[in-house]
Amino acid sequence: MTALNRVPSLMARAGTASALTLAAVGGSIAVPGLATEASAATLAAKALQVAASEEGAPYRYGATGPRSFDCSGLTLYSYKKAGKTLPRTAAQQYNKTHHISSGQRKAGDLVFFHSGSYVYHVGIYAGHGKIWHAPRTGDVVRLQKLWTNNVWYGRVS
Repeated sequence: MTALNRVPSLMARAGTASALTLAAVGGSIAVPGLATEASAATLAAKALQVAASEEGAPYRYGATGPRSFDCSGLTLYSYKKAGKTLPRTAAQQYNKTHHISSGQRKAGDLVFFHSGSYVYHVGIYAGHGKIWHAPRTGDVVRLQKLWTNNVWYGRVS
């Protein structure tokens, strides 16, 4: 006799197992979207790690790495190393992400700086109100505290 037969439930008799039944027999539950969220979290963590490893690399307009970067070049490079291809510019990257609120942001999400509807800068959210980014000519890839709330967030999936 199997555990499913020993643990009667309306769901088990209907051909599906309850969470308690599955736990009793060591099964698992497939939740729609959960695998996608887990893989997105792994992707984001890898991209964040890549961006952090580029600390100190010089900013150069139009550069996509590996020795120098502009803002969207850093995000493109970081996600490419993590296994996901992004478009080239900050605005194009914004259009290819799942837009989320600041309350939903997680480490590895992209942070888009904008003026009205014009997206002009992008970085990778590092948590605790900080981002990894390639700021501007004469600067280097670095971790910096967010200096404005005038940003949008996007999740790469």
